[in-house]
Amino acid sequence: MRLTLAFAAACAATLAVLPASPPLHAEGLNIAGARIVDLTHAIDRDTIFWPTEKKTFELVEEHRGLTERGFFYAANRFCLPEHGGTHVDAPFHFAKEGKTVGALPIERMVGPAAFIDVSAKAAVDVDYTLQPADVTAWEALNGKIAPGTIVLLRTGWSSRWPDKRAYLGDDTPGDASHLHFPSYGADAVRLLIARGVSVIGVDTASIDNGPSKDFLVHRAAGAANVIGVENLTNLDQLPPKGAWVVALPMKIAQGTGAPARVIALLPR
Repeated sequence: MRLTLAFAAACAATLAVLPASPPLHAEGLNIAGARIVDLTHAIDRDTIFWPTEKKTFELVEEHRGLTERGFFYAANRFCLPEHGGTHVDAPFHFAKEGKTVGALPIERMVGPAAFIDVSAKAAVDVDYTLQPADVTAWEALNGKIAPGTIVLLRTGWSSRWPDKRAYLGDDTPGDASHLHFPSYGADAVRLLIARGVSVIGVDTASIDNGPSKDFLVHRAAGAANVIGVENLTNLDQLPPKGAWVVALPMKIAQGTGAPARVIALLPR
């Protein structure tokens, strides 16, 4: 897949404001020639939202057909909660002093990726949480996680999308008390915060695992103004390091979260 010249120029301008990334500099990632992987689920009537949401995605067709002047025109109206499908959690979601979506610095949403795969452990324990030992084991093979890194956690759960019961562990309407899926652990996230990461993303419905009641990961990330990204897909196509990730949410000024289009740029 080739980038258009306009998009390549926009990406290059964005990346130019970020700190140099030694791994990517060494590998010589060519933005214009990069392979693009879409990490985003499409939004439609099958999109999974948090179980307590009373309304989900609504798309209303307002016009489709020929106008009085004889040309075709189509337009829709949509409505959806902030937290559903592939989306960003702003720090304000769980931190009173955290940044809202509209206030997020755009340079924190574009950066080099560290990809950690715990799918084998999650296959054994559906409520598995990333441990500090998983992080240090990754670092032993790939080098210490640098400040500004976007960490992506693969559990294998995106293969269950959009089967709500399989994905969430329970599909009781309005009830989030019986969920089961893997995600980050609080101690591992505190370690990642100490490393200075910008974003933590996962291919499940939450950066806290399903049984969580205190949402310690959300609270720790929010307090540190670390951005969360949930319901990712296609993480199996990423290398442990060497990719850049772009995770741009809809810019809702006071948003606690927002739908996002998330992509990875990989060297060929």
